Amino acid sequence: MKMFENRNNIIGYDNYGCIYCYDPVMGEIHLMGFGGFEKDRETLKYICPCKSSGIKCKGCSKCPYANKAIRIKISEDRRRFTPVARSSYKWENIYKSRSSVERVNSRIGNVYGFEKYFILGIKKMKMRCTLALVVMLVKEIAILREGIKRRQKQAA
Repeated sequence: MKMFENRNNIIGYDNYGCIYCYDPVMGEIHLMGFGGFEKDRETLKYICPCKSSGIKCKGCSKCPYANKAIRIKISEDRRRFTPVARSSYKWENIYKSRSSVERVNSRIGNVYGFEKYFILGIKKMKMRCTLALVVMLVKEIAILREGIKRRQKQAA
């Protein structure tokens, strides 16, 4: 866990962008509650775990962030802190759609031969990529139409 330099070594984060607070008395680490993205400030808002999830923290009396919210600028580390917080359910749903995109990227690289390409020039490469994507779409349309025809024959 990495600690924020300007947060009295009480607030820290991990590689996934989850924000934690450190109980100075018990030495425990608690996940802070996500309070939303503030677009006008370009900050992520996180709420003290005592307030957000009702955790009893013995260090509340010594903690300057007890029962308060903190704001983290997304410019602090753009890879970890995004407008959609990585600890939120929305992030999970968005991240799940990534696998379908990765399948397309894999097909372009392996099936259509873009891993070992011998094309020079951006115009030629764009044209070949476009053709590969068009072929993929046409194949999917053909598969869908074939499936519809088979269902119609089975129903009749």
